[in-house]
Order: sequence, then C-alpha cells, then structure tokens
Amino acid sequence: MHILLVEDDSLVASGIVVGLKLHGLTVDHVGTASLADAALATSHFDVCILDLGLPDEDGMKLLRRWRDHGRNLPILILTARDALGHRVEGLLGGGDDYLIKPFDLDELQARLHVLTRRVAGRSKDCVTHGRLTFCSSTGEVSFDGKPVTLARRELSLLRALMQNPQAILSTEQLCDSIYGYDRNVESNAINVHIHHLRRKLGNNIVETARGLGYRLGTAGKVDEI
Repeated sequence: MHILLVEDDSLVASGIVVGLKLHGLTVDHVGTASLADAALATSHFDVCILDLGLPDEDGMKLLRRWRDHGRNLPILILTARDALGHRVEGLLGGGDDYLIKPFDLDELQARLHVLTRRVAGRSKDCVTHGRLTFCSSTGEVSFDGKPVTLARRELSLLRALMQNPQAILSTEQLCDSIYGYDRNVESNAINVHIHHLRRKLGNNIVETARGLGYRLGTAGKVDEI
C-alpha cells in the first residue's frame, strides 16, 4: 500500500512514517498543500492521510479542490479539530474517514486497510486466492495452510497485486507501491522481487504482460520452480 501523508508537524509525521513502515506499508510524506499537489501529479497512491492545518492552504479547501478536479483516492482526515461540526464537514466535504489527534497508530493502520479494502470491493481483511491466503493488515501469508515468510518488499509487491487482482500494473506503478516516489532504485529491482515471490509462491503467482507490466496470476505449486 502506497500512502501519501500530508502533515506539517515533522514530529508527528516522523512517528507515522516509522510506525506504518514497520507494518510493511510504503509512506511518502509532504508538509504542504503545494507539495501534496506535486506528489499526486507525479506518483500513484492508494490512500492519503490528510492533516487540515496546513501552512499554505486549509486542508478542507485542498480536499474539496481535489474532489472537484476528480481525484478520487481514499482520504483519511487526521486532525486535532474534534468538534462534531468539523467531523461532519470533513466527511461531507469529501473525506472517507476522520480520525482525531491524539490517535493510536494501530487504529490508524487498521482504518487505512479498511479504506483500501472498500475500494477493492472486499468485505474481509484476509483474502484467499487459490491455495494462497493473504491478510493485508497483518502481512501474514500462508500457502496450503502453511505460513510463508516474505521480505518487506516482497510483501509490498504481493499486496499491490492482490489489491488489483484484475489489473495489469506497470513497472512504474509497482515501484511506487514498493519504494514510494522519492527513490533511487536499480533497474532490475522489480524483476528481482518477482523472482523471489515466484520462488516462494509458485511460478504462476505473477504473470508477465509483455510490454505492459505484471498482474496477479494463479497460486500454483511451490515446487514447480
């Protein structure tokens, strides 16, 4: 899951970034509305965490502008504005969820998973795909009921594919999901992660669409490699 964090408090932002990365998520942080606009223009994100007290533009104004321009990514408002009127305004103004500071990091990451689950049209956190079971919030993976250990990048790759089971994802989209937009990645990095995923979950778990990218395949036999 690739998350855009729009938060002007560097201390709060640092805690969120570290905590969510420990959960295997990819987070890019910006501190102003203008930088948030630039990030959305140059990279794909699965969800946005939006603070309302930004230095260059009020967060509600930014949110309404995004919605008016057709930006439909899920947005979780994270703010100290705790009055009922503020919460109602945030949700009716285009927010998909509203969390008040101070907050619990576990609750934040749970709400993020719920938002992306809704977008994918799923009602459950744990998804079964053939012989593979994947729980997005915990990062637990099992094959034929036996746990499989994936490295953080491999887990991010699998999560991106499982969240978009019918889509062909380009190398650039997968890089966004795994590394974020501010990166210096080796040209063959995605191929390396795909190789490791195939070794652990079967050759067919990732299908190559030549000239286009990659998509989720079938969960075949692990020993077929």
